[in-house]
Amino acid sequence: MIDFRPISFILGILVSVLAVMMLGPAVVDFFSGNQDWEVFAVSASVTFFIGISLVISSRAATTVLSVRGAFILTTLSWVVLTIFAALPFSFAQTHMSFSDSFFEAMSGITTTGATVMFNLDTAPPGLLLWRSLLQWLGGIGIIVMALAVLPFLRVGGMQLFRMESSDQADKALPRTAHIATVIGAIYLGLTMFIAFALYLAGLSGFDSITHAMTTIATGGFSNHDSSFSYFDNYLVELITVLGMVLGSLPFLLYLSVLQGKYKTVIRDSQVRWFLAVLIFVVVFVTIWLWVGNQKDLDESFRMSLFNVVSIMTGTGFKTEAFDSWGSFSIPIFFFIMFIGGCAGSTTCGIKIFRFQVLYAAAKTQFENLAHPHGVFIPYYNGNPISDEVIKSVMSFFFVFGMTFALLAVGLALMGIDFLTAVSAAASAISNVGPGLGPIIGPEGNYSSLPDSAKWLLSAGMLLGRLELFTVIVLFTRAFWRA
Repeated sequence: MIDFRPISFILGILVSVLAVMMLGPAVVDFFSGNQDWEVFAVSASVTFFIGISLVISSRAATTVLSVRGAFILTTLSWVVLTIFAALPFSFAQTHMSFSDSFFEAMSGITTTGATVMFNLDTAPPGLLLWRSLLQWLGGIGIIVMALAVLPFLRVGGMQLFRMESSDQADKALPRTAHIATVIGAIYLGLTMFIAFALYLAGLSGFDSITHAMTTIATGGFSNHDSSFSYFDNYLVELITVLGMVLGSLPFLLYLSVLQGKYKTVIRDSQVRWFLAVLIFVVVFVTIWLWVGNQKDLDESFRMSLFNVVSIMTGTGFKTEAFDSWGSFSIPIFFFIMFIGGCAGSTTCGIKIFRFQVLYAAAKTQFENLAHPHGVFIPYYNGNPISDEVIKSVMSFFFVFGMTFALLAVGLALMGIDFLTAVSAAASAISNVGPGLGPIIGPEGNYSSLPDSAKWLLSAGMLLGRLELFTVIVLFTRAFWRA
């Protein structure tokens, strides 16, 4: 039998932390004279009461969290935190329905960036800060999960990093909790660096802080309906591009840099692949805009750089309606939605390392066909890839494709047009944010979709953020079998 006491204890701590974070927007609204401070204060009180109750009722738990318990905790924590995070949206002046509130909270905490809110330019500051805080918390949450939980659960090939991260960490910081603390400090430091740079580039203090949080988290929530086109500032865009790239790299490598291992980042094949693919797509789209759309080279590069980096990293900021750049732009942006960044970063999507493993396995297969009596072994970062990892990655690709197809079909059955259904499914499972087309494209949002579609997309965001298997395994009989 599964002992739920350790799960309740950890869940109570997480809920209590979320309640404390609600006090920030409450203070901001109080000093700005907005009555929503009462909403945040009451929501924080209710959330903290329930969180502390869970901690107290489970404090005597001494059982170590089992593998099955870790699966339950991972999924349950994201769902429960989303429910409590939705409370301020439901009772604030915006008067959002619970379906909209849950969708917005899920989009925030999974760092997706899809929104149902409009008139953001005049929205209460506390609510805008809350959206940014959710993405910031979701970003650090997924980093810690990628370091401590997913490799342990052997989800989608993440066990590949169990060896690498543990080998490096054991020499410097033996305990995972210690590593998570240092990574959190690095995360906070990068956030402050981006915020200060944005402030010097001309943004207000509030915009600098909130956009820094959603940039390093590769989340994509903005305080303005027109996103970064509102600022029309090239320097701000360049700083944000740097922040999105920094958020897309493995945070464990930043720890290596602090330890003096400066060449570790360049030597990591995942980083090299990610940067190579990113640069290739940026250059390709720049040439397409320059030649095909008759735009200036500088303007083409600026448009391509920001929007390609934003979509490929799953951030979701925009400066242009990129789906109106011609028929060729739609498939380009559709496919880069799936790529994502590196494992151990704040990005989602398929992630670069899985493409590397699949490429290495395919290359080995071709070599075996050409030389049947030869012995060929696939490698990743100079280390042989086990059959277990290859099977795990191939299973991930299959489940990812099936889940995407089911989401798209489900949305289509609700009467949603093809482009909107397909791009919404891709955006949700890859945690990108904006889709394609006039409804959910870079110039629109998800508010006009039916509630059933919002709940389905919320499920898609959760599946994508938690690497699919972590959630799906809970619905199998084998998991609950004693």
